Amino acid sequence: MNQPTAPVILAVDLGTSGMKVALITTHGQVLGWESQPIALYLTPDGGAEQSPDEWWQAFLSTTQRLLARDLAPREAIKAVCCSTQGEGTVPVDRDGHALMNCILWMDMRGAPYLHQQARGLINVAGADVFKLLRWIRLTGGMPSLTGKDPAAHMLLVREKFPDIYARTYKFLNVLDYLNLRLTGRFAATFDSILTSWVTDNRDPNDIRYHDALIKASGIDADKFPEIVSCTTVLGNVKSEVAEALGLAANVKVVAGAIDNTGAAIGSGAVADFMPHLYIGTSSWIAAHVPYKKTDISSSLASVPCALPDRYLLTALQATAGGNLNFLRDNILYHKDELLQEENVPDVFKIMDRIAERVPAGSNGVIYTPWIWGERAPVEDRNLRAGLYNLALNNTRADVIRAFLEGVAFNTRWLLKPVEKFMGRSVKHINLVGGGGNSDVWCQIFADVLNVEVRQVQDPIQANARGAAFIAGVGLGAIGFGDVPQLVTFKRTYQPTPQHRAVYDDRYAVFIEIYRQMKGVYRKLNGGNVGRQQDSSD
Repeated sequence: MNQPTAPVILAVDLGTSGMKVALITTHGQVLGWESQPIALYLTPDGGAEQSPDEWWQAFLSTTQRLLARDLAPREAIKAVCCSTQGEGTVPVDRDGHALMNCILWMDMRGAPYLHQQARGLINVAGADVFKLLRWIRLTGGMPSLTGKDPAAHMLLVREKFPDIYARTYKFLNVLDYLNLRLTGRFAATFDSILTSWVTDNRDPNDIRYHDALIKASGIDADKFPEIVSCTTVLGNVKSEVAEALGLAANVKVVAGAIDNTGAAIGSGAVADFMPHLYIGTSSWIAAHVPYKKTDISSSLASVPCALPDRYLLTALQATAGGNLNFLRDNILYHKDELLQEENVPDVFKIMDRIAERVPAGSNGVIYTPWIWGERAPVEDRNLRAGLYNLALNNTRADVIRAFLEGVAFNTRWLLKPVEKFMGRSVKHINLVGGGGNSDVWCQIFADVLNVEVRQVQDPIQANARGAAFIAGVGLGAIGFGDVPQLVTFKRTYQPTPQHRAVYDDRYAVFIEIYRQMKGVYRKLNGGNVGRQQDSSD
């Protein structure tokens, strides 16, 4: 066992697909990590849920396995800090017990109730014009009328589960729930509270509730938790948790951040207008900016984050790597009569090797990755994924590469309004998340986006590393200005000039597919529910 040269953080990364814990120094050194999958429950009425108790048990088991490896002296571990999936909603009682499963960011069941709450006499984009203007002026954005925000989740609980609503002491986001279990404190961070859409965000260092917004939410004011900054030390780890894990009683819990905020820090992209691209189950392009701004046409806004005096511009893609999970689990290795193997291999590296053999453009096959609706640059819950232009001579290899290219095309679609928002072209981008482990995908992104792609070392650890850096700032061990020097890169990818023409052509077809098919998807998947804005021109 080596004595680390910097304080060690127990960094927690809870994504939609699983729980991951890591020991990371405040200088960004990853000492080791453990992970465990988390079940996703899709309900017959279109819901998407996970069990908070399963999160907690996964945290305990993965942490116990990690600490048992003796990667660092226990006394070197100074804090626990979490980075989690965002836009989930957990109703808890006064004792901190979850009253139902968490309603996840994919869940759209609350959309009808949000529509009722948001509408008024004069409506624009499905909401009362005066409410819309107030939301944008105070918060920078507005509730997603797809129903995927806590703003809609809470209304779903109020309307469909009134007994649970009556027993709810606080509504907590995913991050807030883990911090509650760690400390006993009911608190939300500047970024986790955002998508409840009840806060005045005009001062990035003083995010606070706004009475009119709470009234407009339709949720009782006392059901919202206190608000703290991401670097706030919430207190010590609860004694029973410290005892179960073998941690010292004085280990601190730093508030942490939701995933896109954490990844922005962990990617090293903390300078103004420096973007990072995260490819996980979902995807986003994000960059810190020195101003609060909203672009309604592209569903983009700069919102509260971990950095003082700064906002984070985030352009969200609903499902990115989740398309590959779908391909693996539902098509290639679906356990039915056609596949009897008990153990499905880790096929993503195999997919990479197969995709690398296929020429740019996937021999004419195009994939649209809207497998669970889309968030930006169009917000449309009715969109669905599709494979286009299949012919008898196409192979499984073409389909695999088309999946990778389809996510990249959608990212290019996002990049244009991001550049407009920032008022400058993107020349290079830091790539993190599980997708950053794929060399061939990194090259596809460089080619399709026509930018330099910097593959961050250990890209899958970006969220956990961001949590460690946030904890380091909270403890006073480092400053955010130190972060760029603490992040290293595995490789840099330059665009391939000979792929320029084929990808420009395929991208134009990709956008044309959206324009031609959006009406069909609306007929198939829900009529006119949800805001659907076209910024593809």
